[in-house]
Amino acid sequence: MPRINFHQQLAALKDKLLAMAALSQQALSLALESYLTRNVSLCEHVKEIEEAINAAERDVDELAYDLLAKEQPMAIDLRFILAVIKINGDLERIGDQASNIAQRVQSLTDVPLIELPIDIPDMGEKVGIMIRTALQALLEADARLAEKVLAMDDEVDDMNRDVQAEMVQLMQQQPEISAQALNAIIVSRNLERSADHATNIAEDVIFWVRGSDVRHKQSLSAAE
Repeated sequence: MPRINFHQQLAALKDKLLAMAALSQQALSLALESYLTRNVSLCEHVKEIEEAINAAERDVDELAYDLLAKEQPMAIDLRFILAVIKINGDLERIGDQASNIAQRVQSLTDVPLIELPIDIPDMGEKVGIMIRTALQALLEADARLAEKVLAMDDEVDDMNRDVQAEMVQLMQQQPEISAQALNAIIVSRNLERSADHATNIAEDVIFWVRGSDVRHKQSLSAAE
């Protein structure tokens, strides 16, 4: 009976984490929409969601640490709880990135909306796919699916570098739109960091399922 209760608690922990993940995804999606449309009212919604994310993070951590202390799990159950704690932090930071984007929007209320020669919507879509794929891998305990997220990260990194290069050049050519260009750089960076967090989540899923730590391996291989 005690072991059955333990696995019920593990399932509850996973459900709490996935509920928090939904909030993080919603916050980032709304923040990006607010930036693309300059809908300032969405920024307040993002702020409310971020507060809910922070509360959820505390709840997940509390349950995870409680299970570690009382149940002393071994092997794959231990790896799962450790992965949850780390994923929990990455989801909270995705919420932070969403909040940062919303703050950018609020700073642009008096700045004209112009079309810039970059594709922030496409970048946002790719980041969203990375987050959804990482979470699907978590839901299905699918390490191969998690590996697909790792492969996507380089593309988002390249897009971020392209945005920065394009916007720096644009600011030099048209100083009068420096505010819009600078904010585009910041939003792009927030999206790139969200992609990094999705990558971290995918790596933690692989750690949970396979017991192998894949952090930094790609960069080491590239260096060799």
